[in-house]
This record gives sequence, C-alpha cells and structure tokens, in this order.
Amino acid sequence: MAIDTTTATTPATPTTAPDPQPTPSASASASAASRLSTRDKLVLFVLCAAQFMVALDFSVLNVALPELGTDLGMSRSALQWAVTAFALPSGGFLLLFGRVGDLFGRRRLFLAGLALFGAASLLATLAWDPASFLTGRVLQGLGAAAIVPTGMSLLTTTFPEGPARDRALGISGTLLSLGFTVGMVAGGVLTDALGWRSTMALLTVFALIVLPLAPGLLPKSLPHGLKGMGGAPTPHRPRLDVPGAVTVTTGLLSLIYALSTAADHGFGRADVIAALLAGLALLAVFTVVESRSAAPLVSLPMLRRRTVAFGNLGGLVTFSMMSTVVFVLTLYLQETLRLSAFETGLVFGVQGVLSAVAGSYAAKVIGRFGARRTLAGSLAGQGALIAALLGLGTGSWSVWLATAAVALASMFHLGAIVSYGLTVTSGVPDEEQGLATGLVTSTQQVGITVGIPLLGVLATTSDDLLAGVHTVLALDALIVLAAAVLVGLGLRTGRGARP
Repeated sequence: MAIDTTTATTPATPTTAPDPQPTPSASASASAASRLSTRDKLVLFVLCAAQFMVALDFSVLNVALPELGTDLGMSRSALQWAVTAFALPSGGFLLLFGRVGDLFGRRRLFLAGLALFGAASLLATLAWDPASFLTGRVLQGLGAAAIVPTGMSLLTTTFPEGPARDRALGISGTLLSLGFTVGMVAGGVLTDALGWRSTMALLTVFALIVLPLAPGLLPKSLPHGLKGMGGAPTPHRPRLDVPGAVTVTTGLLSLIYALSTAADHGFGRADVIAALLAGLALLAVFTVVESRSAAPLVSLPMLRRRTVAFGNLGGLVTFSMMSTVVFVLTLYLQETLRLSAFETGLVFGVQGVLSAVAGSYAAKVIGRFGARRTLAGSLAGQGALIAALLGLGTGSWSVWLATAAVALASMFHLGAIVSYGLTVTSGVPDEEQGLATGLVTSTQQVGITVGIPLLGVLATTSDDLLAGVHTVLALDALIVLAAAVLVGLGLRTGRGARP
C-alpha cells in the first residue's frame, strides 16, 4: 500500500512570512510544554544513550589502529577495513532499516539493533584474528543502521512538534556531537591504559546498560503498515519495495566504499573509480524504480519538499566540512606544531565542552528564531570561524587560535545539527517519520564519509603540510558559507508542507 505524502496534515504556508514573535503568555506556555516528565526523561535517556554509543563507535577506535594491527597481524593497508567494515553497513542500510521500522515496528527493530550491536561489540572485543574482528565490525554496522533511524523516529514520534521536541533533539544532537569528541579522547586514554580491546569493551558495556532498560520504557504501537483509518488495525500486510531497497542499499554501499578507500589511497585506483560509477548509476536507477513503484521505499514527493531538500543539504555540508576540519587540524597539531596525541585530544576536548553548552541552548535559540533561520545562521557562523583558522602558522600561539576557533565553530555546528533534523522532520506524518529520519541519518553518515576524501587529500598529498591545510580550510569555509546562502534562500522562498 503506497503512502501518499502529498496529503499533508497541515496547510501549506509560505515560508516568506516572518516568524511570529512570542508573546509573554505564549513564551510561558512554551516553557511549560518543554518540561519533560520523569518517564519522558527516561525514554530520552535510552534513545540518546543509544545514539551516543553509535557516535562513539565512529571515533573511539581510530587511535588504537596501530596497536590493533600489531596484535591481530593486520597490515597497514588492511587497517582501513577496521573503519570501512563498520561504515559500509551502517551507512548503506540506514534508509532500508528506517523504512522497515516504519512498516513492521520501530520498537522491535530498535531492540534488535541494540542486541546485535552489543553481541557484535563483544565479538570484536574477543577477536582472535582479522576475520573475527572484521565480522564483529560489520555486525556492529548493521546494528547501528537499525538503531539510528528507528531511535530518531521513536524520538520524533514520542515528543510532539514544538518545544518538547526541540528540547529533545537539542539534547540528542549535543550527545551525538559529543560522542565523536569523547571517542577521540577516550580512545587514546583507554588504548594507553588497557589496550585496544578496551575500546570495543566500552561499547559492549554501553549496550548492556541500555538494552535492559529499553523494553519497559519505549512505547508499544502497531506498525504503521498495519493501521487503517483513524489508527485502527487492518489485516492488510504492508509491502516492502524490494527493487528500491536493493538499488539504494547497493548504491550507498558502493559510494561509501569508494569514498572510504579514496581517503587512504586516492581516487586513482581502479576499484575506487568502478565503485564510484556503480554507486552513482545504482542511485540513478533507484530514482527511476521509485517513480514507478506502487509502494516506494522513498516517496519522491517527500524529496521534493523544500524543507527536506534544503534541510538535508545543510546537514550534509555541516557534517562533511566539520569532519574535514577535525581531520586536517589533527595532522597540523601533531605534525606541524608537534603536539602529542594527548595534547591534541585536549584541544578537541574544549570543542566537546562548548558543544555541550551549545546543545543546552539550542532549543531556546530555535524557539526564538525558528529552525530554518537557525540552520542558515549556524552554517554562516561555522563558515566564518573556519575562515578564521586561515591565520594558523608555526608559532605556539596557533594552538590557542586553533582551540578557540574550532571550539566556537563546533557551537554553530551543533546548532546546525539540531536545526537541520528539525527542519527535515517537521510536518512529516508519523507513518513516514522513519523515512524522514532515515534521510537525516543517511545525510549524516555520507557527510562524515565524504568530506575527508574530497578535501582532506589536498593536505595529505601536499609537499608543504601547512600550505595544504590552508587550502583545505579556505575551500571548506567557502563551501559552508555558500551552503548558508543556498539554505537561507531555499527555505525562505519555499512552501511549508508541500513541494
């Protein structure tokens, strides 16, 4: 049964109209609405802890790779698979699992993903050879692909649109951003103190904490595919768009493989070129399949919504460009300024602290200015502060410039993360929240993957590292500022609920 997203539940409203200014009574009502009950807080804890765990997995292993390779007998060229084996399934299956959650039950898929992630983390912790370790990483990626879209859609359907959802997404976005930073710092500390296996053991412990709490807290509901008019159960079994699932999943897997491999070996390799072309071709076939499917995996009218298109553009840019900044600054701080790994971790630790501060105020800022204006403004702030990093040199004062600029940029980055998620999911019917949040998280995954191979390679292949870093930062800032303009104009001239 196809789901028609063109029948919006709210009337289309031009976004050219200025955001209404809250009256004192409206502000008081919004404040009261944003307060969360004890049960709401526990539900939010479970969902955010699961998202934090997945974010941690993206970075906690990075500094442990040399020791891991020595212990398991993996060559330097094979070490990239420790990262790619997780990134491939976690990014490639997001859209598919988001839709499966919509049709067959988000809660059960979320719990299954948690159980798989925990078991896979234990396997990676106890790995006895490269094959067992990489198997654990692949299964971790599959678990993450089930957790992220279903957890996000459970959050957006549990907390209604308005101050409560703004606050919930602000907390979730903060922990998501903080997870990457904590992973970088914790990975170094754990590896030095307890060895590389402790990084995987940490993820196992997280899963063991969250999994027992989730079943009693997460709301039970019928899958949307089994509901009829007014939410009444219907005997009709939902259908999954198999051709669409195959083409989009294979296409995303090909693209993520190509970009992940290019980050280490460049775009000149035959397998990278072949995977890149295959991925683009499969995604083109996917759009044709979806336009003809009676029950599409992705509703093309949804993709034509300006909020979805420009919101995801903002998310793609903020994730890809910020991950590139972190990558090139890590090289710069250690190779040009000769900081130790621990000192470099402290620089990014300041970034994590200010991200947490920004997260605590994100909901208030969005409530004051609206998600769409916050997204454009956050991108502009992020781009301006990345441009300030062009002043980096070889003197010790550059440490302070790098620390201040990247920390402040991360505050705007956090604002962009929260506001783009709100922009994309606002106004989307409950039965398609899994799809919308699957798009949000796919954008996040592709953004994290795409930035470093596209721009970071300019620094790693440059004869003068500092000059290469400056080139990357200049391009990075230009891209973010251009996106700020496009998002601002696109969301200002679009219409709210309809394309």
